Amino acid sequence: MDKVLSFHQGRLPLLISMPHAGLSLTPAVRDGLVEPARSLPDTDWHIPRLYEFARELGASVVAAEYSRFVIDLNRPDDDKPLYAGATTGLYPATLFEGEPLFKDGQAPSAAERAAYLEQIWRPYHDTLARELARLRETFGYALLWDAHSIRSHIPHLFEGKLPDFNLGTFNGASCDAQLADRLEGVCAQARGYSHVLNGRFKGGHITRHYGDPAQDIHAVQLELAQSTYMEEVEPFAYREDRAQPTQAVLRQLLETVLAWGRERYPG
Repeated sequence: MDKVLSFHQGRLPLLISMPHAGLSLTPAVRDGLVEPARSLPDTDWHIPRLYEFARELGASVVAAEYSRFVIDLNRPDDDKPLYAGATTGLYPATLFEGEPLFKDGQAPSAAERAAYLEQIWRPYHDTLARELARLRETFGYALLWDAHSIRSHIPHLFEGKLPDFNLGTFNGASCDAQLADRLEGVCAQARGYSHVLNGRFKGGHITRHYGDPAQDIHAVQLELAQSTYMEEVEPFAYREDRAQPTQAVLRQLLETVLAWGRERYPG
């Protein structure tokens, strides 16, 4: 297996995770995909570009290189469902619209998928765990921002149009309530954008597993509607005119996370 992730170590107690930004495919997955899946429509498109300012802020950043069609880094390794109703698993079998992901009989084998778990999923999570431990040891606390995006209309997964900013804290279990309140406040003041806290997307495995306020690790997931920064149809073009104002809100959200951390953990 070649490069499975990229990692940048920052200077502040904030780690940004991008588990669904990858575009690489293994031969078995590439050869087995149905035609509508070959453009990788369920990717969190352009997330590294959208958050490119994060390094300037001083955040650490970890991003996946492999597509979620190979293995979903935001699902537990035992593949237990995270949500009631329609969802996708550790080894996705369907597109977000509900259609089969692979041609009949051409999904990767059990042995191939076991290799993906060991060679792609585990290195990503080992990196997350090590960096969060380093941040907590260095600063006394750690802040985790799990960065995602999704098409604003997917009837198979949710009704109607998704709000622009979908904050998830696993119903308050993954971060301090005051931090969640401040983030909601930023979204509420962002003119022209809608938001929700713990709506359809409450946080996936990364938010739920690593967020532990009692141990001074606070995790938030943001599921961003792709209509706020790109074209949602192929070829999924980045829209600078939409992205710039959205980046301004994202920067304010991350600065709010950092400011809250300094206040909560002075010295």
